[in-house]
Amino acid sequence: MAEPEFKATGVRIGRRLRSLTRAGQVRISDGRLELLTSYGTEIDSAPVQAVRATRPWFAPDGRALADLNGNRYLLTLGDHDPAPGEPGPPAARRFIEAVRRAAGRGA
Repeated sequence: MAEPEFKATGVRIGRRLRSLTRAGQVRISDGRLELLTSYGTEIDSAPVQAVRATRPWFAPDGRALADLNGNRYLLTLGDHDPAPGEPGPPAARRFIEAVRRAAGRGA
């Protein structure tokens, strides 16, 4: 298995008003976007070309919307990128750019 193109841990993943995990993982690897629980159990996954990632206009920085398989997930990533060597999720902006880059849509 190749090194993931994007990986974030400590991500809050919600669907509608329900929180699915408060410390989940988001990974883009081998052309697929995967949403995982903190234990590594798959919540949802889809080919990155079929994923739509945007920043919601109603939410503060650090949040992104991801549409996978007809489901909309609210991802709460970091407000800013962590310092090198520091733990924490990357910024939502980096996630959106990684999805576009992996899908071949540019950044």
